[in-house]
Amino acid sequence: MPHIDAENRTCAKVLLVLGFKYYCGYEFLFIILFSVAYLQVIMVNMLIVTLGCFCHQLQKPMFFFLMNLSVADICFSSWIMPWMITSIFLKNRSISLTACAMQMYGFLAFTSSEFLLLSAMAYDRYVAICNPLHYYLIMNRRFCAGFAAGCWLLGFADTFPHAWFTLRACYCSSNRLNHFFCDLTALMKMSCSETYSIERITYVEGAFLGVGPFVLTVTSYVFIIITVLKIQSTEGRAKAFSTCSSHLMIVVIFYGTTLSMYMRPTSTFSLEVNKMITLIYVMIIPMLNPVVYSLRNRELNRALKMVFQLDMFPGML
Repeated sequence: MPHIDAENRTCAKVLLVLGFKYYCGYEFLFIILFSVAYLQVIMVNMLIVTLGCFCHQLQKPMFFFLMNLSVADICFSSWIMPWMITSIFLKNRSISLTACAMQMYGFLAFTSSEFLLLSAMAYDRYVAICNPLHYYLIMNRRFCAGFAAGCWLLGFADTFPHAWFTLRACYCSSNRLNHFFCDLTALMKMSCSETYSIERITYVEGAFLGVGPFVLTVTSYVFIIITVLKIQSTEGRAKAFSTCSSHLMIVVIFYGTTLSMYMRPTSTFSLEVNKMITLIYVMIIPMLNPVVYSLRNRELNRALKMVFQLDMFPGML
């Protein structure tokens, strides 16, 4: 039901999420596609977390950050995709303003945390390759735990203003949200409240928690590549470049799509284009992260082989 705000405008209290309105008739295909993608994200990332917890040979700084990334991907996908699947299946796309604010808050919080975790992982690889003799001295347990905790805390603290905006804004022209979940850009586009303040906050936070970590991540890989160029073995250089290039590919896609969404004025938004871009980092990135960062790792593959060959619980390794 709508309510009347202080300026006598009728403001919607329940929003109707339109989803992929131009693709009506393909609902069953979307349900299958999203369900398969979600199950893959959950199963692969849960396997990585389980192996990291119970396989003693994987209890190293690099795998500690990989586990955190897997947890972020699980939470990131679980916060959005089950709601998307059930809303398409039940054909009930209405959502209360409070639930919408919570959905957007969780999405942005896990996205911000993943930004910072990718930077932490890049720094870990920088220390391992460029300063190997002091690796375990620098990347000790206390430092890694503090680094990871800082990533999560900053990520969740960063998104409070956006949730507050969602709850306080007035949506008086229509309650139809042209997106497939409660996305900040779509909410700002349909709001008839003042959005200047939240836009400025988004730019500042984007520069701090988006552009900043991206620059640090790329800088770390630049130093890694410089060090790799000094490797005498051609095979060793090829392997190192293969790893770095795949990592950088994920970083560029993830940062590029997200920053292009939130670091520009609302007047330039094209919601249909934004939905397609958002779908890349909602569904594709969580599927690619385990493959690029984890499943190509030699030690992790060795642990997997031991688990399946011995046919026993990883805790017994």
